[in-house]
Amino acid sequence: MLMSIRLLRWGLYALCALAPATYVLASEGLLSKPRTTARFAPTPGGFGAGYFPNVPLRTHEGREVRLYDDLLKDKAVVINFMYARCEGICPGTTANLRRVQRELGDAVGRDVFMYSFTLKPEEDTPEALRAYAEAHGVGPGWLFLTGSPADLALVRRKFGFVDPDPDVDADSSSHIGVVLYGNVAHEQWAGCPCLSNPRVMLEQILWMLPEEKRPFIGVEPHAPAEISQIPPIQP
Repeated sequence: MLMSIRLLRWGLYALCALAPATYVLASEGLLSKPRTTARFAPTPGGFGAGYFPNVPLRTHEGREVRLYDDLLKDKAVVINFMYARCEGICPGTTANLRRVQRELGDAVGRDVFMYSFTLKPEEDTPEALRAYAEAHGVGPGWLFLTGSPADLALVRRKFGFVDPDPDVDADSSSHIGVVLYGNVAHEQWAGCPCLSNPRVMLEQILWMLPEEKRPFIGVEPHAPAEISQIPPIQP
């Protein structure tokens, strides 16, 4: 999420009206250039255990987990970065994702997993994240995660939420919101602005899942229509 507006503004808003826009995973994480293909070319070794660091993290429930082994391996995931005391886009992002979670129902925690990583691990303890999750009515299958500052910085970089300006990158209050969707086993990744229509997010999340695992919720997992033509999800 730590990306300057000047770096991504040209691409983010266009993603809402494109087919699921995949990003290329490179050595520094997800690049900002959108593509309209459903897959990207893997780097040597792929984007599995050799790419994602298996760092220890702690959930808002107080459990210790490993990034790759417990959260990513063979899973379809929805990922964003946030912090509990954010007064900017974080509450709106959480509200959007909560609406998506309600539409997905029991599929969350079974067929698709939702993860929110803190940008401020120094202050976002498991207790603080649990209070945040409870305040927003978050249901099962969605984890809020904290850990050591060094480990969270590495996780953020691997997912590509990085600004080339080190001063901007170091300022966790200077961020632009992107929600990532990934099917780790198939090495597919897509992204969308966090404040876009939740119906767009829903379509793209379903695109990641095998047809037999798509819940029956009346949404087709194909390229979104124009934003004005997409019916809103009721709050």
